[in-house]
Amino acid sequence: MALIFFILILSHLVGVSHAQLKVGFYGKTCPEAENIVSTVVRQVAASSQKVAPVLLRLHFHDCFVQGCDGSILLENGEIGERHAFGHQGVQGFEVIERAKEEIEKVCPGIVSCADIVALAARDAVVLANGPSYEVETGRRDGVISNLTLADNMPDVSESIQILKAKFFQKGLSEKDLVVLSGAHTIGTTACFFMTERLYNFVPGGGSDPSIDPSFLPELMGACPRNGDVNARLPMDRGSGEEFDNNILQNVRSGFAVLRSDASLYEDVDTRNIVDSYFGIFSPFFGTSFEEDFANAMVKMGRIDVLTGKQGKIRSVCSTF
Repeated sequence: MALIFFILILSHLVGVSHAQLKVGFYGKTCPEAENIVSTVVRQVAASSQKVAPVLLRLHFHDCFVQGCDGSILLENGEIGERHAFGHQGVQGFEVIERAKEEIEKVCPGIVSCADIVALAARDAVVLANGPSYEVETGRRDGVISNLTLADNMPDVSESIQILKAKFFQKGLSEKDLVVLSGAHTIGTTACFFMTERLYNFVPGGGSDPSIDPSFLPELMGACPRNGDVNARLPMDRGSGEEFDNNILQNVRSGFAVLRSDASLYEDVDTRNIVDSYFGIFSPFFGTSFEEDFANAMVKMGRIDVLTGKQGKIRSVCSTF
């Protein structure tokens, strides 16, 4: 009975935290905040095409460790969260810092780094011709950064059962897993993450049998055995720079680049969700990948947020 009471209290407290987020949180205290973030993202994107997937990935990695609290931005020497194995290749820190510097000139001590990460991810999606959506703000920044806290990050080599469990732990559904995996519609991955799938797939060794035979030589050409593990290839074959649902079509056809994406078609529930975006009437009456993605991003942005008097507002995103 005591345990049930504790769970009910905890659920209530989590709900309260979420409720304190709202669209336009800085409407009176720093009305230019969102425009400043958008401007900085556009300026960086003008000279770097990779900024959109980088900022989108940064938001995901921040939220999945201790919640959306900007903790991934903190520098804490070699033990800092950003140096965790599960955060390999995560970038975009300098973009967030630049936006924070501009905001601090206008509204010092008001806007959290965690909110800047969430806003920048939305603006990045829009730049890639993805859906625009309203970002709830009001998060505060975390004060803990330790790489061991990122040990449970979802990994591209994990089974669909493990991925589902990790998403469920964060309050995210199977549909959220599918559409947030759809973020791989933009950006690239390193051959480091492809080696096992191409040359030492478990069980049995060799290549992952879920890869379409006509696609396998293409992947091996991009990531040859004993080649440069830092070489990169698009995660969405044929549409790596445009936000669209082509990534899910690739999943259906055996042309998924990442193992975790391919696994979406091996589970009945996630396969049905993937297929739902390609029904005969789906363009008119079915579900919209873009709309579902936007909803999932808002939902992800609520994971374990700090609000009210929790956490702090950092003046520099990389320091405590």
